Amino acid sequence: MSEKLLVTSALPYANGPIHLGHLAGAYLPADIFVRYHRLKGSDVIYICGTDEHGVPITIRAEKEGVTPREIVDRYYEDIAKSFEKFGMSFDNFSRTSKPIHHKTAQEFLLHLHKEGHLREKSIEQLYCETDRMFLADRYVEGICPHCGAKGARGDQCESCGKWIDQLTLIKPKCKICGNTPIIKETSHLYLKLGDFQEQLKEWINSKDNWKENVTNFCNNWFSEGLEDRAVTRDLDWGIPVPIEGFENKVMYVWFDAPIGYISSTKEWAIKQGNEDLWKDYWQNKDCRLIHFIGKDNIVFHAIVFPAVLMSDPRYVLPDNVPAMEFLNLEGHKLSTSRNYAVWLNDYLEKFNADSLRYVLAGNMPESRDTDFSWKDFQARHNNELADILGNFINRTVTFTKKYFDGKVPALGKTDAADKKFLEYLQSAPQRLGELIEKYQFKAYIRESMNLAREANKYFNDKEPWKTRKSDMDSCASTLHICLQTVYNLSILMEPVLPFSAKDIWEILNIGDKHNWSESASLNLETGHELGEPKILFAKIEDETIETEIVRLQRTLDAMKAETEAAEKAEEEEEAIIGIEQFQQIKLKVAEIKEAEAVKKSDKLLKLKVDLGNETRQIIAGIAKNYNPQDLIGKKVVVVANLKPAKLRGELSEGMLLAAQHEEQLTLLTVLDDIPAGSGIS
Repeated sequence: MSEKLLVTSALPYANGPIHLGHLAGAYLPADIFVRYHRLKGSDVIYICGTDEHGVPITIRAEKEGVTPREIVDRYYEDIAKSFEKFGMSFDNFSRTSKPIHHKTAQEFLLHLHKEGHLREKSIEQLYCETDRMFLADRYVEGICPHCGAKGARGDQCESCGKWIDQLTLIKPKCKICGNTPIIKETSHLYLKLGDFQEQLKEWINSKDNWKENVTNFCNNWFSEGLEDRAVTRDLDWGIPVPIEGFENKVMYVWFDAPIGYISSTKEWAIKQGNEDLWKDYWQNKDCRLIHFIGKDNIVFHAIVFPAVLMSDPRYVLPDNVPAMEFLNLEGHKLSTSRNYAVWLNDYLEKFNADSLRYVLAGNMPESRDTDFSWKDFQARHNNELADILGNFINRTVTFTKKYFDGKVPALGKTDAADKKFLEYLQSAPQRLGELIEKYQFKAYIRESMNLAREANKYFNDKEPWKTRKSDMDSCASTLHICLQTVYNLSILMEPVLPFSAKDIWEILNIGDKHNWSESASLNLETGHELGEPKILFAKIEDETIETEIVRLQRTLDAMKAETEAAEKAEEEEEAIIGIEQFQQIKLKVAEIKEAEAVKKSDKLLKLKVDLGNETRQIIAGIAKNYNPQDLIGKKVVVVANLKPAKLRGELSEGMLLAAQHEEQLTLLTVLDDIPAGSGIS
């Protein structure tokens, strides 16, 4: 009986194109896993679609002066086409704006409401008076109250990963107009997430094969206690809430987006001619549900969505949530808003899809953040795909064409070297399959290329260019084994190199229907006629890569200039104080009664000043500009409500005001007829 699997990748927002960070986090690892299981003969479906109700969509629509529908229509097409060209093998790629999704999400919300898992709360929320709207999650940004990072959103900080109550944001600003919002009351429905804490905790702690980054993240949330989470929002764009009293609100996108996996599967089932077929996966306890995501989505896929599923015991819970860390770019974090990214649609206009699949898989951020660089991309394409894999295939087929009339020669008597290599070849499927099953894609790439590397070594060690003259039977056996290796490599590497695998099958003149078990056998029959050889991976020149590096550096320079300008503007803004702040400073006229130098200091003078109703001691750094005896009797201006402090062991109970020009410092004085203690305003 074949294994049944339901695989999902996080739904991308339909507000912009796909970039390399997306691919390495949620899509490429899932596609490799799914392609491997299809080759194994597993009953697997791969589900995804675009997330079309998020605030990023409405923000982009407002910036461009178009409707949210125009934005999602545009980017759905862009994303779907890019994924297809990249080789993503979704069984269904849907959209959360479709009626089938709206209905499914509303059914879940009504179920939670019926079961008593929702509660209404009147809350205070940030409201922009300029734009006349409540500021939902990404409509507001500020400084994270947990880690101090700038640019934290009104729902979550990307730097520390914590959820944020937008009222705790430091210096919140409206994303639309940039003004500071006020606090205003509104009402929302909340999911009582705490209802599921013990069930979630027991379920997650039963998973001994989950990544540490996922289980540690969840246990940290459990230790802090799961709090209620809003499921509605004050927005115009989204799924209408079908509950009395909340008809003017929409569902919060975090709630409806994961349900998109279910609605997309329902859509797939309808396309298969059996509208109930989706239940064979979502409501079948023998089906393994696997969510491929980036680490910023852990909370939704390992805590929140499972809680929603737990409310209805018919549904399966995730078997695994293999979250990836982040992919950086040339040593810096990707920034989509500032165009510091490598966009998939742009990449595909210049380079081979399989080259990117291979390099990203070999550098996948499985347990820590990794970095993509154009130089490394070029090196791995040229040195591994072209010089190792491509070279082995080309030399094997070309040699066979030239000396065996393009037909698979017979396997004759084998020596120790032949047997050793054949043993290594036939054990590869087991080794590589186990690595994919364990989500160790970097190791899978390394081991599969090692097989190609060993194949090259075998070819070199057997020296068929010599044995064709001295021992044709030995030469034939060598080429027979090498051709079988080409066949097996094409299957073993198909999950990561699907386009190249098809090219290899054309070169070998075989069909395109294969299974994983074939790669442990010798499949090509003696006398089978080969197709024509061709170059699979052309070398990438330095000039081509340099163009990409220069483009990114220019973007970095622009980002730096923009950041410096913003910081300068912020400093200038912070330097400006309001009348309320100024009125907190108490300035008074004081008469200097005594003055002397502070011992062991060439800068400080100790002054006794009369403030009318009291005498205070002030330590002032004016020794280089004034002699003590010249100060007696002067009436100066002092800050009278400054917190006392000790300087060189002497108590200072105020501060003198002075003007400074270069090295010259001049005390601010007043007319003699103004009494000491007079206030200044």
